[in-house]
Amino acid sequence: QVQLAESGGGSVQAGGSLKLSCAASGSIFRINAMAWFRQALGEQRELVARIVISGWTTYADSVKGRFTISRDNAKNTVYLQMNSLKPEDTAVYYCYADVTATSRATTVYWGQGTQVTVSS
Repeated sequence: QVQLAESGGGSVQAGGSLKLSCAASGSIFRINAMAWFRQALGEQRELVARIVISGWTTYADSVKGRFTISRDNAKNTVYLQMNSLKPEDTAVYYCYADVTATSRATTVYWGQGTQVTVSS
């Protein structure tokens, strides 16, 4: 079993910055990819940014140039640096991990979510 522990959410004014962290722990053989999704009230969950084991990254068009995803493979941790935040970035942010366990089974895991609120 694998657990994802998120931290770093909060409230900030427009133009401000926040950094989210997500640490994976448990029976991990390899983390194939990690990502951040977000879900605003009344909206569908959407991909914000994704990073695979090679370090290749993808971003939603709405956050390109403002958000940066990175990972520390030694710590099984992914980060999301969010700059120039806008009110439309307000959402619950969820960590996602595609993990191959020590059993060699591959499973997707989700964090519990962390609230990000940006005021104008």
